Amino acid sequence: MASISHAFTTTNNNPSLNLPHNRSSLLRLSSHSFPRRFFNNVRIFAQHTNSTSTSIDFNDPDWKIKFQQDFESRFRLPHITDIFPDTPPIPSTFCLKMRTPIGKDIPGHYSLDEEWHGYINNNDRVLLKTINYSSPKSAGAECIDPNCTWVEQWVHRAGPREKIYYKPEEVKAAIVTCGGLCPGLNDVIRQIVITLEIYGVKKIVGIPFGYRGFSDKELTEVPLSRKVVQNIHLSGGSLLGVSRGGPSVSDIVDSLEERGINMLFVLGGNGTHAGANAIHNECCKRRLKVSVIGVPKTIDNDILLMDKTFGFDTAVEEAQRAINSAYIEAHSAYHGIGVVKLMGRSSGFIAMQASLSSGQVDVCLIPEVPFNLHGPHGVLRHLQYLLEMKGSAVVCVAEGAGQNLLQNTNAKDASGNIVFGDIGVYIQQETKKYFKEIGVHADVKYIDPTYMIRACRANASDGILCTVLGQNAVHGAFAGYSGISVGLCNTHYAYFPIPEVILHPRLVDPNSRMWHRCLTSTGQPDFI
Repeated sequence: MASISHAFTTTNNNPSLNLPHNRSSLLRLSSHSFPRRFFNNVRIFAQHTNSTSTSIDFNDPDWKIKFQQDFESRFRLPHITDIFPDTPPIPSTFCLKMRTPIGKDIPGHYSLDEEWHGYINNNDRVLLKTINYSSPKSAGAECIDPNCTWVEQWVHRAGPREKIYYKPEEVKAAIVTCGGLCPGLNDVIRQIVITLEIYGVKKIVGIPFGYRGFSDKELTEVPLSRKVVQNIHLSGGSLLGVSRGGPSVSDIVDSLEERGINMLFVLGGNGTHAGANAIHNECCKRRLKVSVIGVPKTIDNDILLMDKTFGFDTAVEEAQRAINSAYIEAHSAYHGIGVVKLMGRSSGFIAMQASLSSGQVDVCLIPEVPFNLHGPHGVLRHLQYLLEMKGSAVVCVAEGAGQNLLQNTNAKDASGNIVFGDIGVYIQQETKKYFKEIGVHADVKYIDPTYMIRACRANASDGILCTVLGQNAVHGAFAGYSGISVGLCNTHYAYFPIPEVILHPRLVDPNSRMWHRCLTSTGQPDFI
């Protein structure tokens, strides 16, 4: 697909510019419905944003400045001083040089160690784009104007600030994990708790089973401390449990008020983040001093502007086991064909990276690239060629690929996601049928490792990512930000306004070098 990330990827030419806070951007998106229904509204906003970005008058000599100003307005971080301008900052209680825990005799007295240079300046920025494309025809090019003009694009650097806006002894922090399971959830929970305690927070709770835990009277808060979370990262799943669906945003904020929660850390994907943003907006509307911080959790790696999300590396690594098993089954059988279905509703990153890394996949099918199963240029004809040439084949398909070939049931899950047909089973059945009709023997084996992968413990790479994301989520809350998400951007950690990362799912660009590398590895043709 032609990349549309250019619609929101320009910023400040001056990274030292201190962007002012303004309340209008805080209230750009609001909803009192459940997150998934809110997410549908976000898609409309995305279309509007894209259309306005393409209507820029490039004959205007000041178009670049105007474009940057628009970007700065959208990418500024909402702050509690937007609602409470008189909130005084205090010296940070986070200093790794002193390592003095906050005790009963310390509340109200905060001293700053000015000799420690471990703080992030509020004006620090991370460069969002690093390639200066010389032509729109370059592979993977993302251009703002027809001439591919270079525009520096900056986002806010994540990390501990010298001044904070919450007194630790007055904080009650809550953590909630929503959606499906993903490797690394426990790692993030653990690090949020540990970092909160380093700041001096004593009241930390977990909300059980996603947003549902805010309204279900049978579900009670889970007290959290370093002692409780010390070893939870050694196993998969979520200490707090997960679920889809939940109460209205108004009911959730009512619950926050009743519980006295003023820091909420939300772990989830696009829909969950849309809900977090709606919670943030409702808190602003009610003038509640609450910081809502999102930590992007999606095994599909489909969050905009971020290098990767936690759980993705583990998913790719674990997928190798399934692909290798499919290869052994196919290679060991006469005319063997192994079919592996991997996660990826809208985005084919797992299937693409797993195919590229395994070196055993002959056909990789992803949602972003249409294909025909039948016909002279279809997948089945290519499988016939592979059996003739090398005696076996392995197919890797993302769950969202080829949905146009399946009957639409119009069913939806609790989060409002369309329930997909099983493309893996369909390919298995159609492959058997095809080779039977042409009188060629084929031994087709199908493997779906989805739930085995989701339940895995995070690998080392994801463990590091989760640790730093958890730390920076806490730093962002104490810095007074709200309605933001933290992620890895251009190898650095940054903060993003939630609306800018949930405009639409991040997709594989079929013109990107990474997809071209995958095609080179598999040797597959176009299936159109």
